[in-house]
Amino acid sequence: MVLVSAVRDYINRMLQDISGMKVLILDSSTVSIVSVVYSQSDLLQKEVFLVELVDSISKSREPMSHLKAVYFLRPTSENIQQMRRQLASPRFGEYHLFFSNMLKDTQLHILADSDEHEAVHQVQEFYADFVSIDPFHFTLNIPANHMYMLPAVVDPSGLQQFCDRVIDGIAAIFLALKRRPVIRYQRTSDIAKRVAQEAAKLMYQQESGLFDFRRSEISPLLLIIDRRDDPVTPLLNQWTYQAMVHELIGIQDNKVDLRNIGKISKDQQEVVLSSEQDAFFKANMYENFGDIGLNIKRMVDEFQLVAKSNQSIQTIEDMAKFVDNYPEYRKMHGNVSKHVTLVTEMSKIVEERKLMLVSQTEQELACNGGQGAAFEAVTNLLNNENVSDIDRLRLVMLYALRYEKESPVQLMQLFNKLASRSPKYKPGLVQFLLKQAGVDKRTGDLYGNRDLLNIARNMARGLKVSLSLSLSLSLSLSLCACACGVENVYTQHQPLLFQTMESIVKGRVRDVDYPFIGNHFQQARPQEVVIFVVGGTTYEESRSVALQNAANSGIRFILGGSAILNSKRFLKDLEEAQRIARTTTNVV
Repeated sequence: MVLVSAVRDYINRMLQDISGMKVLILDSSTVSIVSVVYSQSDLLQKEVFLVELVDSISKSREPMSHLKAVYFLRPTSENIQQMRRQLASPRFGEYHLFFSNMLKDTQLHILADSDEHEAVHQVQEFYADFVSIDPFHFTLNIPANHMYMLPAVVDPSGLQQFCDRVIDGIAAIFLALKRRPVIRYQRTSDIAKRVAQEAAKLMYQQESGLFDFRRSEISPLLLIIDRRDDPVTPLLNQWTYQAMVHELIGIQDNKVDLRNIGKISKDQQEVVLSSEQDAFFKANMYENFGDIGLNIKRMVDEFQLVAKSNQSIQTIEDMAKFVDNYPEYRKMHGNVSKHVTLVTEMSKIVEERKLMLVSQTEQELACNGGQGAAFEAVTNLLNNENVSDIDRLRLVMLYALRYEKESPVQLMQLFNKLASRSPKYKPGLVQFLLKQAGVDKRTGDLYGNRDLLNIARNMARGLKVSLSLSLSLSLSLSLCACACGVENVYTQHQPLLFQTMESIVKGRVRDVDYPFIGNHFQQARPQEVVIFVVGGTTYEESRSVALQNAANSGIRFILGGSAILNSKRFLKDLEEAQRIARTTTNVV
């Protein structure tokens, strides 16, 4: 609950002490920050009768002196200028200004000079400059997420803006947690080092007083790593509920847009998937696809029993009881409909794209050796007319990352095959990925082939390769279910982050791979660790963090990143970085 609770507490403090009818005014970033932790009914309970974007307020001239305006904005120069213009001609009875991060002295002076009508009642900093997707997972939703792949010489100002946003988000996390961390970073990543150095400068020099919480316990650890150290995880198909929804349909700020999947009722065109608001989702978000189908069937059965009991209304008392229970009944109906719709749509996509066939080969490429068999499997799938272009591309990328040093001739054959079968993909994109995230660029043991214990584990895992998943039918859906006691071959993969957390728990993170910043070393094992992934996180990694926290190792992990990735977003970032690199330098 830590991140969600922190942001909810800030919003509660903004709204509860201001009596009367209110309008809440947000920007494009804070609307995401608020929406993932606060529902419309929550806002109504706080007497918020209108929610507007700051840009829209600027375009309107209608006076609303009966309303008190509560602004919650990021402290950007654009927002400060918006406030300057709006305060010059006030429309609301009162102005209460809250900013999601630290204000500069110059910005405070601009606000003070603009308040000629003395309409501003308060200005405060509330450090909620991040989107708390889950209790231990946050994102910054940076649109230009591809910037982390580009050398500083390509776009110095763009890269600085990217770094500034990352540092703002990291600073807000630790201000919200009331902690000042010891900072480590991935040695092979220039962008991770830059972020670490600038974050340390902010926390230990420029704003040292703000971060001086005078606590005696062990300092938390901030570990900054680069997405390119594990390019495999965002390229894989997913088979657990939350990750699978994001991969096949898409999740944005805990909302799923279903408008493009065919005929659907108006109230189901956008649905919320939040562990805070949906008990079924909270219980099943990390379960595999087959179990989800069975659990939804049980939920449908329960709902049918409730619906049947409501049909036997015979007395006034029965009717009164139904009216009292109607909101809960309607909520249950909406929840059942939502999850049935999602799983139905995903089952259809799985069948259309032959994803069970594709995913088994993906998992083999990610988890097991055998270059010859892998080449044959990928070649067969490239020739399969039912395999989509994006799946062909991902298969070749996964093969290239695994065997880039072992089979250059066969790799070139796959490049040529991909170009002929999927011509719409930009030439050289796989090669660009290798240049960005090939073996020479990575720090971690991505394939477990540097450590003898990992090699033994992979050999044992390989023995189970021939075991297949059974298909079960639930709700007239074709779902994949793991046979009892048999390892699910579709969920063999563990992200590199899992190994990183294990190393932290065991105190085996090597200084040579993850140096400390400055003279701030850690003498004892940390009790709190924030891992920030420059380039973005995945829901598979979020699941690993949740499972690690549930294991009660004595360390609480929090995961954050510049964006939340699925394979489409990762490939889009890669294509954009390749395009810019080609047009501005000789990088490619």
